[in-house]
Parts: sequence; structure tokens; C-alpha cells
Amino acid sequence: MPLNEKEYFNPREETMSVDELRSVQNERVKSVVRYAVDRNAYMKSYYAKEGIDVNAFRGLDDLPSLPFVSKSTFRETYPMGLMCVAKEEIREMHMSSGSTGMPIVMPYTQGDLDQWAECMARCYRMAGGLPGDVVQITPSFGLFNGGFGMYHGARAAEMFIVPASSGNTERQIRLINDFQTKILTAVISYCVRIIEIADRLGVKLPSLKTGVFGAEAVTDAMKQQIHDALGIEVFNIYGMTETGGVGTLGMDCGDHSGIHVWEDHYYVEVVDPQTLTPVPDGELGELVITSLTREAIPVIRLRTGDLTRIISRKPCACGRTHVKIDSISGRTDDMLIIKGVNFFPTQVEQALLEIPGVHPHYQIIIEDHHGVKDIRIHVEAEDGVTGFMVEKHLKERLGFSPKGDIFKPGSLPRNEGKAVRVVRKEVD
Repeated sequence: MPLNEKEYFNPREETMSVDELRSVQNERVKSVVRYAVDRNAYMKSYYAKEGIDVNAFRGLDDLPSLPFVSKSTFRETYPMGLMCVAKEEIREMHMSSGSTGMPIVMPYTQGDLDQWAECMARCYRMAGGLPGDVVQITPSFGLFNGGFGMYHGARAAEMFIVPASSGNTERQIRLINDFQTKILTAVISYCVRIIEIADRLGVKLPSLKTGVFGAEAVTDAMKQQIHDALGIEVFNIYGMTETGGVGTLGMDCGDHSGIHVWEDHYYVEVVDPQTLTPVPDGELGELVITSLTREAIPVIRLRTGDLTRIISRKPCACGRTHVKIDSISGRTDDMLIIKGVNFFPTQVEQALLEIPGVHPHYQIIIEDHHGVKDIRIHVEAEDGVTGFMVEKHLKERLGFSPKGDIFKPGSLPRNEGKAVRVVRKEVD
């Protein structure tokens, strides 16, 4: 059946055969490995210490023999010690918040900006965004890459951009209605805030058709709550500073059966976080990414710390042939262990939002009493929801009974950006 090209930004690349993709990846990975080692002193020294002869590197089959890089590699070489081009070739930079240590810096050549825009434009088109459609960008325009990534992609996709940036939620709501915004981009917890304020004001948002949400884990339960509240289709977009920013890795399509990774630009592996050996498709593990087309800082076997699984390598119902991975279920470094039970914050959210009357605002408070950890979970909920109901459901789903309290809607602290879900406290 012929393709409807309006559904794709780049039909040729998005629907090439699996064999074609592998051929493209094989050639590009050979090129990028040699490029990184030839142009960067750190990578040259690193590979030499590991005994790697890049001249003997044959492509994808040899990729598992190469060493990993990670966030710590970026921090050790701060600010731009991994860069493979001259500073004069850089046109833009973004960086992580550095809230857990030295920030990670990503510089961009013009080629990198074009690649980022291409990947993001594919995501917009996959979400139904057509030239002239109004997109409202609520992530901030600054060192964080979210706002600019959404902007670069919308420009490439020839969309009508409302560059609202973050905060001032009442104004966001007014802009949505004044300009008839079709696509809202945000961190998902901020969309919840918009819904809350719109409800308080008694304002409907009928023009909204689509939400593109990233930077936070997106659970099925949260997606359903937003769909129920706004009647919009919810998409989960994926990317990180180290890969070039939001949307560089991909997004779920209208089939909502997994996140398509743009395989002509990135090669995907999933490994066991402890043994670092590959896991079979369908099994949970840590995502490892090799960028195939980045110029300033290409990453080779980047340990992302994100936990996911490969869902399918077959062509999708949407017509795209790129691999599908599961939504990120957590990170290797955010697993919580309480009273012998291992779990991730996303599992708590999924369980909480299964309880009728519970709102999508909660806090997981980790109390540390001289090395002994306990957990308290505060949730907002309608009248009639009791602590016993919450405790019982969490016990059934997660295997432990946390302490906690029920709060009236609107009582817990709010953020204009990412929600603070986990709070750690020392208890005397």
C-alpha cells in the first residue's frame, strides 16, 4: 500500500527496510569510531589503554568489543574535553543542570543542529503536526535543551510556534486559547499543573489535540489521566543531553506500542547493568547508545543509566521500520530499596494512579534513621480515599506497606518545571 507522505517528515529514512538500516548503521559506526579517535585526544588515549585498534574495527559486529562511556566520562572532561571539532565550528551549546554533580555540556555544530531539527521534526510529524499547525513550547529556553530542541524541530517542520517557555501557567492557558494551540510540549508534570489551573479557572482547552511530553518518566496511568482530562493524544518523546537533546532518540507513534529510536542516527544496545553483557530482546536492561551522525561530540557505547527493553524490530503499523523500545521504567541509579523491596518511583506512580480518586500529585519521602531507611508516601486524593486503601493497593502491587497521609487536592508543593517526586530526609 502506498505511503501517505504527510504522516512522515522524511519518508525515505523513516521507512527504509531493516536490511537498509543495518547497512547504513554499519557504515556509519565504522566512520564515527575512527572519527572520534582521530579527532579527540581523550578518546585516542582511552582506546589505546584498552588495547583497541580502530583500524581493525569492522563495524556493528565489533561494537560490543569497544569500551563504554558514561556521564562520568563527560564530567571528567568538563567542559568540552570530548569535542571532535574546533571551537570555531560550534554554533550553540546546552548543558544539564548539574544537580547531581558536574554538569554535562553538549556543544553543537551547524550539522548537529540540523540533525537535531530533523529528529525533532520527525517526532512532530509522527504526532500529527503539519506545516502551519500551532505548537506551544513550554520547556524553558536556556541551558536546558528542552525549549530550543522543540523550537529547532518546529522550525524544520514549518509549524506556527508559540515560544511560551516555562512558568506563568495562567498565561499559558490564555495563549492556548488565544492562538488555538494544537500541540502542547511540556514535561508531563507541568501539563498536570496546566490542567489543575484550568479547572480552577473554569476554562476549557478545546483546540488542544496532542501533547508531546519528555524529560520525565511517562507512565501509562499518567498518560491516561491527561487524556481523560483534556481529550488529547499523549506522546512520550525521548532524548538526553549526551545524545544531543530532546527528540534526538525518538518518540512513540500513533500506534503507542513503543518508542521508535531513529536508527539511522543512533544504534541501540540493551545490556545487563551488572554484567554489562547483552540481554535478549524483551528483557529489561540498561540502554546503551552509539550516535552515528553527531559531529561535535559523538558518543560511542554510552551507558545511559535508563532501564528499558527492546519491544520489536519489525516494521510498525505506522509504517516506520525503526526499532521500538519500551518507555523508560527507571534509572539504574534511582532504584529504591526499602525493607528488602526493590522498586522505582515510576512503579509507585503507576500503582497510585490506579486508585480511583487519587490525583497525580504525590511525594515519596525517604526517611533515613542512622542508616535504616523507611518510606512515607503522601498523596492528594478526593474525599473518600483513605490511607488504608492506598496502603493496601501498594502492598498488593509493590510488596510493602508504606506510611503516609492523604492530602486535599492542591495541598502538596508544586513546581513550574519537573516535579520533585522523591525527597530524602535525615530522621533523628
